[in-house]
Amino acid sequence: ILFLIMWEKVSTQIKTYSWDNAQVILVGNKCDMEDERVIFTERGKHLAEQLGFEFFETSAKDNINVKQTFEQLVDIICDKMSESLEMDPTIAVSKQNTWLKDSPPPQQPNCGC
Repeated sequence: ILFLIMWEKVSTQIKTYSWDNAQVILVGNKCDMEDERVIFTERGKHLAEQLGFEFFETSAKDNINVKQTFEQLVDIICDKMSESLEMDPTIAVSKQNTWLKDSPPPQQPNCGC
């Protein structure tokens, strides 16, 4: 119960302090360490469902679901961006391009002091 209350607070903070269109997924890491598991998969899925997030389990050590999790998050972001453009097509043309140039900073005149 305490774990769920803590995550509800985290979820509320994410929704309160992040951008309106921030996309969040819940990721359980170190799924390769089955003997030391603290949160079972079903509990993670249930929590994600309650919070309105997608759930993934990953292991960077064994390269389990890392790429798939990242790709799913990118897909979610792209879908939300498409929805935003469909709702307001002027968004795409209203943004000004910003270009970064790799040039040295201007020389400061030497002080004769």
